Amino acid sequence: MQIISADVVVTSPGRNFVTLKVTTDEGVTGLGDATLNGREQAVVAYLRDHLAPLLIGTDPHRVEHTWQSLYRGAYWRRGPVTMAAIAAVDMALWDIKAKTAGLPLYQLLGGASRDRVRTYGHANGRDIPELLDSVRARLAEGYPAVRVQTGVPGLQRVYGVHQGTAIAAEVDGMRIDQLARPMEEDWDTAAYLRHVPTILEAVRSEFGAELPLLHDAHHRLSPQEAARLASTVERYDLFWLEDLTPAENQASLRLARQHSTTPLAIGEVFNTVFDYQTLIDEHLIDYVRSAVTHFGGVTPLRKLVDYAGQHQIRTGFHGPEDISPVGMAAQIHLDLAVHNFGIQEYSGHTELTHRVFRHGYTFTDGYLHPGDLPGLGVELDEELAAAHPYVPAYLPVNRLLDGSVHDW
Repeated sequence: MQIISADVVVTSPGRNFVTLKVTTDEGVTGLGDATLNGREQAVVAYLRDHLAPLLIGTDPHRVEHTWQSLYRGAYWRRGPVTMAAIAAVDMALWDIKAKTAGLPLYQLLGGASRDRVRTYGHANGRDIPELLDSVRARLAEGYPAVRVQTGVPGLQRVYGVHQGTAIAAEVDGMRIDQLARPMEEDWDTAAYLRHVPTILEAVRSEFGAELPLLHDAHHRLSPQEAARLASTVERYDLFWLEDLTPAENQASLRLARQHSTTPLAIGEVFNTVFDYQTLIDEHLIDYVRSAVTHFGGVTPLRKLVDYAGQHQIRTGFHGPEDISPVGMAAQIHLDLAVHNFGIQEYSGHTELTHRVFRHGYTFTDGYLHPGDLPGLGVELDEELAAAHPYVPAYLPVNRLLDGSVHDW
């Protein structure tokens, strides 16, 4: 069996998605997700101009060899663009291998370690009453755990809080992922630190101590501020506190760890295992958050999970709506197979996205299952995808009250 084509499809059925379709001389096809929100076209160029030509004529079953060739064979390694492109190739090859075997991918990863995959959903509100209504909505949808985010008094626009749905939020009538320039949010750390205990107190008072709650600081705090927040919220028994500090500085989480037993999660912007070494070796986190789409694919993410498991660290893979159903399917197969699974973030997609990417995975009563279709279990409707072309898009930027740029 040989690869005869590797085509890149870009579509926007609610969000922009980049998909690689690899075809073999025996007619077997594989799909991979290469979506990098706000920088999609950079990955498209990397795939079309650099990686796709290297695949033609190669054996799709040599998954490990191909991964090593694409990673080690390029002098300029790592980074989100490179690793998203490699991830798409890796997913597509696993898809082909599993289809050829006539098995769902999780069976090639050792089979199921559990019957279903626990998820958490997002609840947000501009104020506490709106947040409580959002929590009720997520619980009504069956989610067994909920991430909570609210507006901060005195700030106009804050991460995780918006008008519209989580899938297609709007600002002044335009989708935030399709503005001509990045939307600007504002930030005041002192106000945020004062407000977080208030919202957690309100949610605990309304829904009790049993509901697993998560909260995301989105990389906005200094080491000292992170330690203060972790210590302050400890009494609310969070399932995890996410992305306390800018992820590049791994050692910064030492201070938070020293001052709190609140479980910590980080890694959605990490691209390789090297970003985790200090965090895992020193037991500074409890959950690894990388997504298969941004970490180079199934091959390296499985290795990360095994490494983390040796330190009793669990998975909590990133699952926003800008990871396509192809990437989500790959993660669900991993979730089902690995022993040290923790929880899966699941934001869902628009109905149109589900029609463009027909998939076998299911979401029932707050739990996911990858299904038993061969491969990843996802098929791309290329005609429908072509009817929804790419739209230039940006993620927001964040500014302090004095106008200076802050971490988003």
